[in-house]
Amino acid sequence: MRIEQDSLGTLAVPRSALWGIHTERAILNFPISGIQLGTHRHLVRALAYVKKAAALTNTELCLIPADIGHAIVAACDTVASGDVDHAFPVDVIQGGAGTSTNMNANEVIANLALEALGHPRGSYDAVDPIGHVNKCQSTNDVYPTAVRLALVFALEDLLERLALLSAAFAERGRAFSSIPKVGRTQLQDAVPMTLGQEFAAFSVTLEEDRRRLREAAALLLECSLGATAIGTGITADPLYVERVIDKLSAVSGVALVRAHDFVEATWDTGAFMTFSGALKRTAIKLSKICSDLRLLSSGPQTGLAEIRLPPRQAGSSIMPGKVNPVVPEVINQIAFFVAGADVTVTMAAENGQLQLNAFEPAIAHALLQSVSWLTNGADVLRDLCVEGIEANEALLRSRARASTAQATALLPLLGYAVAADLAHRALASGHSVMDLAVTEGLLLPEQAEALMASDSGHKLGISAPSAWSLPVYHSREGQGSGCVADSGKL
Repeated sequence: MRIEQDSLGTLAVPRSALWGIHTERAILNFPISGIQLGTHRHLVRALAYVKKAAALTNTELCLIPADIGHAIVAACDTVASGDVDHAFPVDVIQGGAGTSTNMNANEVIANLALEALGHPRGSYDAVDPIGHVNKCQSTNDVYPTAVRLALVFALEDLLERLALLSAAFAERGRAFSSIPKVGRTQLQDAVPMTLGQEFAAFSVTLEEDRRRLREAAALLLECSLGATAIGTGITADPLYVERVIDKLSAVSGVALVRAHDFVEATWDTGAFMTFSGALKRTAIKLSKICSDLRLLSSGPQTGLAEIRLPPRQAGSSIMPGKVNPVVPEVINQIAFFVAGADVTVTMAAENGQLQLNAFEPAIAHALLQSVSWLTNGADVLRDLCVEGIEANEALLRSRARASTAQATALLPLLGYAVAADLAHRALASGHSVMDLAVTEGLLLPEQAEALMASDSGHKLGISAPSAWSLPVYHSREGQGSGCVADSGKL
């Protein structure tokens, strides 16, 4: 052990530890979640970049000696690399608005710099965690800036995985493009569609959410580095304030912008709320998709059984042969947690009184965990589920042919009343709508076949978007919403 001192007294710190007394106190004070700061790799990396930008600026302005500045910069590179993540043991849930996190970073960087300069760890008279590493800074501008940067880094991973997942759904959509099925509303049979259209829609909605996430992340690029304690820039050299954000942009590769009003930016967590909302939107959409997959694959003998999910593990310790949709189920559970995290962010944002939000550690953990879980979940869903989904084509085709949903396709030809009557009688008799229509002379056999065939629209002269889809009519400009274009084709 080595003995270190702060304003509260002395404390023993493990001799081999890269951290110091402030970190050691935080370890003792916050045995809360058991999740260490070092598990948030993107946040540790972002902290290193913030400290590196500050050290470069302070060295450039001769606010710290050049040799110390260079050692600090090199230490920041080591932290950014991930080699010393184990040296960030502070619990992610902590009081102090992130002070323990900032102190942890200051001490680790100082001790790495000390070793590079030939001094033992803890020799803070040579390199001071606060006087040198934290020069011109406060937790109140360092921590939120690092959190914003960390979320930008983490989001890139999520966007990449969502793109791959979207592509997997699109591929399944193409593979299933000619397979007819009955679409459902309110769990009841509705109108014809294809299985391909259903899966293509999953792909489209994920692409939409990728765009929404990028839009929300753009708000994170505004930061308050240089604002110090409450936004007035107290203790920071004016030239440092002018230069440090540009330095951080260069160091991190992220185009950050200076907040318009540092006082407002020091307490404002609106960007975090917007980003959290976008994450929740994505999570809930993914959960809805997975609930659909579970429903469509239900059975396999007494449910919908329209698709088959890849079997991943035995589903029961008592029911032989049972296989459960475990991958979609885990995505549902991720969504539950992300939705809960959004509530956490909301409450933390609302309770940040006066010139600082004391609850940014909860916000940071909630958002970083949400992004991480969604990233992992998207990977698992694509790799272990979506890419291996198969269609129960024979069942889908037989149901499509027998379904009263066919009656909707007859509306343009026979009208609502006749089509509804056919649907009711088909249900009562067990015959298909099309067979009844042909038998009663309401349709020619070739018309009925054309409506059921993949090229139905072309055979009837109707524009159809894809296999076994309903005609799509467009009003001509100036005709009014009730006018049907090319109605003469019917």
